[in-house]
Amino acid sequence: MTLLEGAILILTGFSEGLVLGAGTVAFLTFLGVIQRLMKMTRTYRYVHAYQWAVVLGSVSWTLFAQLDLHFALPNVTTIMFGLFSGMFVGMLAAALTEVLNVLPLLAKRLGMVDRVMWLLSAIILGKVVASLLFWLIISPHS
Repeated sequence: MTLLEGAILILTGFSEGLVLGAGTVAFLTFLGVIQRLMKMTRTYRYVHAYQWAVVLGSVSWTLFAQLDLHFALPNVTTIMFGLFSGMFVGMLAAALTEVLNVLPLLAKRLGMVDRVMWLLSAIILGKVVASLLFWLIISPHS
């Protein structure tokens, strides 16, 4: 690879990262996940900590994925990490569902309007079981 090709690859990768990062931030802002967390926990004064958490989380997981880093963590740590990751994904999915009003439409189409809590409980239980299966059984052996 020549110096010019390397420079073009670096520039392209950096540009794609900026676009993807901006899209992710726009998505999180549109859904209001961070704002909801601050509202629920009454931690508006820590807005900069939330911002840094999103930035550092995005950068660190990008590096972990690109450098193919693996860590041998105890099961308890893996469970805690999976729990917090699942909570974040669940909040993201709930925010997206709320924005799109998917749950009422789904309940109406399935004829379960009077059983919306059962539908929501089934979705949550499915997410929890799938996350536990992934983090405890599938992920450590891959």
